[in-house]
Amino acid sequence: MVGLCWLAVLFDGLDMFIYGSVLPHLLETKTFGLTPDTAGDLGSYATFGMLVGALTAGTIADRIGRKKLMVSCVVLFSLASGVCAMADGVAVFGLGRTLAGVGLDGLLPTAISMVSDYAPRGRGALVIGLLMTAHHAGGILSAYVAKWLIDPVGWRAAFWVCVLPLLFAPVLARFLPESLSFLLAKGRGDEARELATRYDVELPAAKSDKPGAAARWTNLVNLFRGGEWIQTLLYWPASFGGLLLVYGVATWLPTLMRAEGYELGSALSFVVVFNLGGIVGMLVAGRAADLPHPRLRSGGGTPTGAPRISAIWFALTAAGVLLLSVHMPMSVTMIVVFLTGVFLNSAQTMIYATVSIRSTADSRATAVGWTSGMGRFGAVFGPWLGGQLLAAGNGDWGFTAFALAGLSSMVFIGIAAVRGGPRTPKSAEHELVSAH
Repeated sequence: MVGLCWLAVLFDGLDMFIYGSVLPHLLETKTFGLTPDTAGDLGSYATFGMLVGALTAGTIADRIGRKKLMVSCVVLFSLASGVCAMADGVAVFGLGRTLAGVGLDGLLPTAISMVSDYAPRGRGALVIGLLMTAHHAGGILSAYVAKWLIDPVGWRAAFWVCVLPLLFAPVLARFLPESLSFLLAKGRGDEARELATRYDVELPAAKSDKPGAAARWTNLVNLFRGGEWIQTLLYWPASFGGLLLVYGVATWLPTLMRAEGYELGSALSFVVVFNLGGIVGMLVAGRAADLPHPRLRSGGGTPTGAPRISAIWFALTAAGVLLLSVHMPMSVTMIVVFLTGVFLNSAQTMIYATVSIRSTADSRATAVGWTSGMGRFGAVFGPWLGGQLLAAGNGDWGFTAFALAGLSSMVFIGIAAVRGGPRTPKSAEHELVSAH
């Protein structure tokens, strides 16, 4: 189960990062007459598609099942990469990236939910952390695909490689079991028990009464009742700035480094190092947030360090991104890129952890979902912003703008950390991780 989902998420990461990896070449050769501002628009198309995927994935999964949705997402973003590989202009290429985005953000939360269902007791966070490393491994793979194929074969070959996961879809369809939660929700308890016995895992608690539309709106309104509105309006801009930074850097890092005078091969190496940092960061941040901190405890419960770690991580990310605008020796630059990857990719995750920890059980899913949704607008804005700055000849300001986004998130989540908030006994993994 974990291996199949890990491979699916690896292909998800490959497809997500491949555009940023080939972008310096596309701009250098003026493919399709591409300019930096048009390239920024294309980067935003994928993240807009991801917003659509995030909004629709849950509803579709409830109807057809998580297994079928995962297979469908792999097929969708693979075929969309084929559209990009065959594109004869910006319009068709943009359509391919938009469709890819829908599949990309439909797959990741679904895969996380799947492995959560089958994770051994007490190992859920570990298994989810392991799964999340696949996304950054896909980013590393994208850099090598671009590095090995662009010069000898051309940029289209990189997108044809992203079509290959289509061959993996039948493997998923054949060997991936259905979600236990879905089977229980559909009244297929015997099938769920048989799978649980086969994989030696416990059945998740059945949720017989799903909230209707009225209840969901009530939960949303509750986020603004009393003093809760202050916390809500701190979380949302923090998430906006965080995802602006994540997707802005993911799209523009190779191009910005190329503009700083580094060779294309070196710029792509930065993508590898950045994602290696992301893998380390995902494994470190959760453990760091769990360390006891007496002044941030609430009633003797579990440690509440997520907002503190998120604020510190964003500050360090902003410093790292700003340093990248300075041409330093290669070894120093590599260290800065690695550390920036460590802090950037997990800082946003700690925002979701904060919201999950500080929300009541009945409003947790709504709180995390809307925080993630507001962040998705930043994900759309980030690639566009980088393109506009480069088009205006202000490439150095790209680093500054992304650093300012990190500082803004640090301020908002930092204030939330100081204010404190209600704690729940135990965070719900499904609501937390589905926000990625």
